[in-house]
Amino acid sequence: VTPQRGSTAIDEAWEAVSTIRVILKQQSAAMTVTKQAVFVRSAADIESFRQLFRAYYGDRMPATSFIVQPPCGGQALAIEAWAVGGEDVAVQFPATDVVTIEYDDLRWIYAAGISSPAGETIAYDESRSAFHELAERLQAAGACFRDVPRIWLYQGGITELETTDSGEQRERYRELNRARTDFFQQQEALGNMPRSRQGKICYPASTGIGMAGRGLTISCMGLQSKRDDVHWQPLENPRQTSAFDYAARYSAKSPKFSRAMAVRIGNYVTNWVSGTASILDSETVHLGNAEKQTEQTLDNIERLISNENLDRHGLLGGGAQPVSYTH
Repeated sequence: VTPQRGSTAIDEAWEAVSTIRVILKQQSAAMTVTKQAVFVRSAADIESFRQLFRAYYGDRMPATSFIVQPPCGGQALAIEAWAVGGEDVAVQFPATDVVTIEYDDLRWIYAAGISSPAGETIAYDESRSAFHELAERLQAAGACFRDVPRIWLYQGGITELETTDSGEQRERYRELNRARTDFFQQQEALGNMPRSRQGKICYPASTGIGMAGRGLTISCMGLQSKRDDVHWQPLENPRQTSAFDYAARYSAKSPKFSRAMAVRIGNYVTNWVSGTASILDSETVHLGNAEKQTEQTLDNIERLISNENLDRHGLLGGGAQPVSYTH
């Protein structure tokens, strides 16, 4: 939801919230907003937006992340909102920015709103703090990383170099990868990482995207169920090197994420695709050509979720294909 450009940022925020309300009122069942990502033009507006949302939603505030990525049309904000409804759906708000949804013996968990603490300027420390806070949010909902198929990461200055405690110059994203690897190793030692049916560790599907300023914003989706017909399977693209197998020249510790996570519930499969770029094997291709990079990225996604690839991963008939692209 993107509002028209208004006289003030708060006017635009009210318009966006009002639009969401109208859309939900048009649905056949009563709907509850459970998760939202709010993309803002300026970090200075975040606290005002937060107060507006709290006033509007009250004790049913969605799990909300604020990301400093200015909307293309120059608006003060744009909102990606998720909502759910139905007679047998139970939505609870056990902690700030933590929401659980239960139906059909499934329990979904959304944890959001986690930003690196003020004053943290080194990417490794920012990332370590954010991941530990995310673990605490999950614990408040009776969950852990064993229940997490999908993570979202937004990092300020993602490709910038910074001086580490040891005096080295390192890219901020590489330091995020180092912190994430160390964190997942700790979680593995605690028995909190999911494993495939073959016994291998399953890294969540993940997206690491840059944003303005500094800092890190993180959120995740969890799923718990005792149903025999519910499980997830990490997917890899046969034309790309798995991120966790990248050579050391790319990062001191490789990015720990799966190219996608296929979540099977009964006869249905949902493919949660990770951040995807114009990469073949482990090399960036079509440098300097935005059009060809876009085509290659879309091709990577199409191959990743294809029936051929899903069959290769043991999910026969679980693939999908893009319906259309708008240029």
